[in-house]
Amino acid sequence: MSQIYRQARYPVHDIFQEHSVEREVTDNPLPDNIARREAPRIPDMPEYEVIRHFTRLSQMNYGVDSGFYPLGSCTMKFNPKYAELLCRETEAVDIHPYQPEDTVQGTLMIMYELQQMLAEISGMDSVSLQPAAGAHGEMTGLLIVNEFFRKKGEERNEIILPDTAHGTNPASAGMLGYKTIEIPSRDGCVDMKALEEAAGENTAAFMLTNPNTLGIFEENALQVAEIIHDAGGLLYYDGANLNAIMGKTSPGRMDYDIMHFNLHKTLSTPHGGGGPGSGPVGVSKELSSYLPVPVVGRAKGRYYLDYSLENTIGRIKGFYGNWLVLLRAYAYILREGSDGLTAVSERAVLNSNYMRKRLENVLELPYGQLRKHEFVLSGSGLKKKGLRTLDIAKRLLDYGYHAPTIYFPLIVEEALMIEPTETERKETLDGFVDALLSILDEDPETVRTAPHNTAVKRVDDAQASRDPVLSYRMRLNAK
Repeated sequence: MSQIYRQARYPVHDIFQEHSVEREVTDNPLPDNIARREAPRIPDMPEYEVIRHFTRLSQMNYGVDSGFYPLGSCTMKFNPKYAELLCRETEAVDIHPYQPEDTVQGTLMIMYELQQMLAEISGMDSVSLQPAAGAHGEMTGLLIVNEFFRKKGEERNEIILPDTAHGTNPASAGMLGYKTIEIPSRDGCVDMKALEEAAGENTAAFMLTNPNTLGIFEENALQVAEIIHDAGGLLYYDGANLNAIMGKTSPGRMDYDIMHFNLHKTLSTPHGGGGPGSGPVGVSKELSSYLPVPVVGRAKGRYYLDYSLENTIGRIKGFYGNWLVLLRAYAYILREGSDGLTAVSERAVLNSNYMRKRLENVLELPYGQLRKHEFVLSGSGLKKKGLRTLDIAKRLLDYGYHAPTIYFPLIVEEALMIEPTETERKETLDGFVDALLSILDEDPETVRTAPHNTAVKRVDDAQASRDPVLSYRMRLNAK
C-alpha cells in the first residue's frame, strides 16, 4: 500500500511584505561620479532569515531532485551532478563569446566534437548546435526546408503531420506560413494510404517522430520516406523521442533528411521549468550547406567558427548556442559511451513496458503493440464513477508523485501518458503503480476534490492559462 504524502506547508509571505523596511545603504561601492537615482530595494533581513525563506519555498515545491516525473513525451529525468559541477568551473563560465578564437580552443574543441558525436548518434551528416530549444530547432529545420526549395525554384507550401504530432510541429510550420495537412493514424501508426493521398507537388516536408507519441515504433518508416521522397519532399524527424532508439537505429538509417535534437531531454539536462534548452539540428549531406552559421570547423589542428556555408540560412540565435547545456550533453555522452547510450534506450523501454503491463488491465490501453519509452492509457472508463483523468492526476500529488501528461495525444480519450525514463529503479515504478491502483479504489469524492495534502489546493488550470500570475507584483495587482 502506498503511503500518503504530505508536502511542506509554511505561512510564507512575500519577502517585501514581511520586511517592508528597506535598509539604508550608506556604503556606496560605486565611484563618486556615479549616483543611484534611488536607494536599492533591499529588505532589512539577517542572512539566516533569507536562507530560511528560500529553503521553505523550495520545500513547498516539487522538483526532479525530490521526486519522480513520469511526464510522457517530456523525458524529465535526473540530471547527473557531475555535469552540474563541470558547468560551474571557471573555464566554462568565465569566457566571453567575443574572445579571440585562439583563446577558446578548448571550448571550440568540445563543440566540434559534440557536433561529430550527435551526427554519429543520429546518422545525420552535419550538425549545428545553434538552436536554443527543441521548438527553435524545429523552426530552424523548416527554415532550411524553405530555403532548399527556394533555391530549387519550387513553391511548396504544405507540411504534412500525423494526428499524433507534438503541438510544436504545426506551430513551427504555421509561423513560417506553411499550410498544415493532418493525416489520421491507423492502429496507432501513420495511415499509409492517407499519406500517399496527401503527398504531392506542394509537399515541402512530413514531420514525424519515431517512435511516435503513443510510444509505438513506426515500422513502415522506410516506406514513409519513399512516399515523401517520391513526391519530392523532405522527411523531418522530431527528436523528442530519440531516447527510445539510441544504439538501435537512427533517423539517418530511416532515411530522414533533417532533424532536431532535444539535448535537454535526451542527453542529461532536465526538460521543463522554463529552460535552459538546446535544440541542435542535424541534416543529410545534401542539406549540409544550408545549416545556420557559424558551425565549428577544424583545420591544421586549429578549431574555428565557420561562416562560409554556401547556402546558409544565416544566424538564428545570438552567438553559438546554449553553451552550458552543450557542455552537459558532451560530458554525459562521454561518461555513458556508445554502450551506455544503448543501455539508456534499453532501460527506458524496459521501464515503460513494465509499467504498461501492470496497468493495462486496470485502465484501457488503446492499441495493443509493444511500447517503447512511453505509453498512453485512457481514463474514459472513469466516467462511470464521475471522475476524469484530471482528478486522478491531482490525487497522485497526495501520494508524492508528479502527475503524468494528461489529455495528450488528442486521439486518445481522457489520455494518461506515462514515461518513466531510464533513470528510475523498479521500486519507484512499483510505488507509482501502487499509488494509482489505490486511487482507483478510493471514494470518488476524495479523488474529485484532490489534492488535499499539498501546499496549494486544486487550482483552476484553465484560468491559470488564461490569466497567469507569475510574480508577487502581478499577485498584488490582481488583488
